Amino acid sequence: MEDPRPLVIDPVGRDIHGEAARIRERGPVTLVELPDGVEAWAVSAPELLKRLLTDPRVSKDPRQHWPRWINGGISPEWPLFTWVAVQNMFTAYGGEHRRLRTLVSTAFTARRTATLEPRVEEITKGLLDRVQEAGRRGQVVDLREQFCYPLPIQVISELFGLPEEQGAELRAVVDGIFHTSATPEEVTDIYARFYAALGELVALKRRSPGDDLTSALIAARDDEDGTRLTEQELLDTLVLMVSAGHETTVNLLDNAIHLLLAHPDQLAHVRGGIASWDDAIEEALRVEAPVTSLPLRYAVEDLTMSDFGGPDGVVIRKGEAILAAYAAAGRHPDKYGEGAADFDVSRADKEHLAFGHGVHFCLGAPLGRLEGRIALPALFDRFPGLRLAVRSTELEPVDSFISNGHRTLPVHLS
Repeated sequence: MEDPRPLVIDPVGRDIHGEAARIRERGPVTLVELPDGVEAWAVSAPELLKRLLTDPRVSKDPRQHWPRWINGGISPEWPLFTWVAVQNMFTAYGGEHRRLRTLVSTAFTARRTATLEPRVEEITKGLLDRVQEAGRRGQVVDLREQFCYPLPIQVISELFGLPEEQGAELRAVVDGIFHTSATPEEVTDIYARFYAALGELVALKRRSPGDDLTSALIAARDDEDGTRLTEQELLDTLVLMVSAGHETTVNLLDNAIHLLLAHPDQLAHVRGGIASWDDAIEEALRVEAPVTSLPLRYAVEDLTMSDFGGPDGVVIRKGEAILAAYAAAGRHPDKYGEGAADFDVSRADKEHLAFGHGVHFCLGAPLGRLEGRIALPALFDRFPGLRLAVRSTELEPVDSFISNGHRTLPVHLS
């Protein structure tokens, strides 16, 4: 008989894929318990999840559709507070989401992303020079620290016009947002520091606008109604884009490098032209989603799962929270077969939900893919003898059930 109690999510994320398997075993949609006893419906079946993510009866706005938030049941000390408290397109619903996404899209254009390519190549080369120096005489190099981390942080800092001296503080506060087992004191401290840093950035760009995304967001105006981002929306949009644009790309690079080193046959396929670097990136995103589970969405009205192709007898009631279980969906055997957990760059179906789906699809996905497309071949071309310095089983996960990556990625360069 199935255990009727919610599956308690480990806030430290010590066994991401074991937990994802347990979520799948309970069915396409099952109750889970998040920190502080907050319950949500975890949806792991890819097709069901896609239908819910595109249905107008599923909201991301807690102020309208989550009774626990409306009734004051969520404290600023809750580890996931920032994920639901921000006022930007991430938590907006309906017409308000369209307004905010339009404003951000006018600033963060495909042209702006494309123009970054030469700079990403330059940053990558400089970092690889430093990696080579760090690994001289056979020393072990932590690639997450020396390569995966500094590349996206430098790209995002330059994109937003962030002063170089703020880079270390930015990294610290972004790490804090993804730290899902943080103490109440740590949560409130990170929240205050993030807004202080971004407030300084906005003030700087108002005094001295530049050719950067912060200045573009300040100036963004909706052509139809003439509205701009409010001060809170501006700050919260920066919170979203800086944190999402940094941490997810770190994990993409980290996981892709680890997978290729742990599966030399797959690396050989890419090097031999059997598969492309894009194939390797998409398969890495599928099998190791950079974001394990994304909080939160809310039922605008009662949702009968069988109406969505889900199980009979399961109803997500109006106001109940929904957790998009991306890691569980990425390895679902109903879609990917018995080898769903295998890293296979030649796999025909590499479709995934790592960047979300529907109106909330990640606006920064092209930039993340661009960084991977430049960084990965450059790394393996520079160091063809690259190998892990420890067994894969010895790698420790980051302290989070949202962020999926390693604390360190130690390698030998040759």
